[in-house]
Amino acid sequence: MKWYGKFYLYILLFLLYLPLFFLMLYSFNSGGNMVKFEGFTLSHYQSLMENKKLLQVIFNTVAIALISAAVSTVIGLFGALFIYSIRHQCFKLSILTLNNVLMVSSDVVIGASFLIMFTALGQITGFGLGMFSVLISHIAFSIPIVVIVILPKLYEMNASMLNAGRDLGATEFQLLNKIVIPHLMPGIIGGFFMALTYSLDDFTVSFFVTGNGFSVLSVEVYAMARRGISMEVNAISTLLFLVIMIGLGLYQYLRHRKKKALAQSRGAIL
Repeated sequence: MKWYGKFYLYILLFLLYLPLFFLMLYSFNSGGNMVKFEGFTLSHYQSLMENKKLLQVIFNTVAIALISAAVSTVIGLFGALFIYSIRHQCFKLSILTLNNVLMVSSDVVIGASFLIMFTALGQITGFGLGMFSVLISHIAFSIPIVVIVILPKLYEMNASMLNAGRDLGATEFQLLNKIVIPHLMPGIIGGFFMALTYSLDDFTVSFFVTGNGFSVLSVEVYAMARRGISMEVNAISTLLFLVIMIGLGLYQYLRHRKKKALAQSRGAIL
């Protein structure tokens, strides 16, 4: 990469991360605002830990994100396998188009659609807005993301490995368990983290389908912002940022360690 390309990249990263570091810095501001830094304090973190309602909202957000990411990853995996197995190109294109509808549609349209659906179901079954409406909505818009992430890994797979497995007497379940899923594991992990990120980041859809006293962090922060931003929001954002960065660092470390071990085993064989 040329020097000006690197310079542009560094400037871009600086501009992207500057607001985050600004927000993190003022989470320690004793002044209680983001206008002037008056001194260092941990009182905002202490008040966050004492705010049971906000801690419950954080728990709700993380729980919804983890459950929806896990469920959508499983459904998206089998959805990608189904699309891959379709031989009729016109039918395959139609399924892919339907899969992409939730990705290209406006969040407002998706949220309003789910609101109408859950309201209608509530009138028939008594099923109201709350945790399950948020969870189902997050699973629904995460599935297409997982499918799109996993599907290219399927097309990279060498079909001769499957044929060799069948020739050796492997069942379809054994092929899936021993060949397909290990090959797709990077895509599966990537799809899970993409779904997790989309769920944590979502506001519009969650805003439409929350109810009955249940809330997630994005909706709660919006409600707090209308009353005036509290430094507790800065503290939450700082903690989430640190947790995500630690998770990414740990994932990269384990991935590097696995590659190093694989390279050493190959060297020992040679």
